[in-house]
Amino acid sequence: MPLTSVGADALGVVTISCVAVLGLVGLLCIAYSFYLRDRIRSQSQTQLRYFGGPSVVRIIFIFFAIWWGFGEILRLEFLRRDGRVLHTLDSKWQETVCKCYIVSNLGFSEPCLFVTLVFLLRASLQNTDSGPLSQKWNFRTVGYILLSILPLFALQMTVILVGPTYETDLHLNKNGYLFKIITEYPNDVARCFYPLLSTIFLGLFATMLTLYLFWLGRRILIQVINKGLRKRVYALIFCVSSFFPLRVLLLGVSVKFKPGDAGFEVVAFLAFLSLLCCAGVGICILVYFPIADSLALNNVQDIEATQRRIGEHNDTLSLIANYGPPDDYITSQQSNPIGSTQLHSWSLRPAS
Repeated sequence: MPLTSVGADALGVVTISCVAVLGLVGLLCIAYSFYLRDRIRSQSQTQLRYFGGPSVVRIIFIFFAIWWGFGEILRLEFLRRDGRVLHTLDSKWQETVCKCYIVSNLGFSEPCLFVTLVFLLRASLQNTDSGPLSQKWNFRTVGYILLSILPLFALQMTVILVGPTYETDLHLNKNGYLFKIITEYPNDVARCFYPLLSTIFLGLFATMLTLYLFWLGRRILIQVINKGLRKRVYALIFCVSSFFPLRVLLLGVSVKFKPGDAGFEVVAFLAFLSLLCCAGVGICILVYFPIADSLALNNVQDIEATQRRIGEHNDTLSLIANYGPPDDYITSQQSNPIGSTQLHSWSLRPAS
């Protein structure tokens, strides 16, 4: 059953709103990260360097999430309707947009997002000298991330470039699912499709990543003592290992529906929400919470230092009270009552 224009517009508006919220949260976390780095450098707080060490990779993680969200917006038929932003593009350019979406999201931003997540988790197990505290760790990790997704990116490019040649080959593409990227052009609007072969490649990648994440999470949980951190690791592993495969499954199911139908749009929207949950939880647990914890630790250390100074000052006053001043001190204070009053008033002020 075709989806009504009102329903399509509603899904488009909700999708854009969700991406806008994700982008806003990501930008706030980036600003928060820069604030932490500036505080560490300005106050020479070397004990917090571990929390600020992987800051570049955290920012890259947010960048991949925003990139993915932007690609999801470009996929929407909502933007290609009459009078909308992309309606001025001809059918050929709209087809190019759909192809770029497949390569950009299924071949680049999504794999990069989850590989970056794995590297951020893995950083907690590395030696501090060669791990996150190393100056070259951030840039070396970015290089490893790009190399890790290169095979999947090449496969998705192959589907886009070679697939249209076999789209009408009934022997290799019996039901038209494997290589189909767009559908017909009703009202000069191209509707993006998810090629089944692209989804299969993404599913293989998700399977390997999920297995590695389970193994990595088990190693982390063995070393984690704090109950709060355990809950975070459990939540992250559960979210990624559940919602990422769920997205792949939904994308695979979407080939049974025709783009523009209610079934296809609902399945595609649920697949979008699945990855949105993963990205949101990842940003909170891997970016926001470590920064908030480090700043809270810093505040606790400041409070303890203040209390320690006040305690030392009170101990001094206690010694004076217990043993009493020497006789010559008493004599000098009796001869100088103003000085005695000034000393007493200073003693009552908190240490600075």
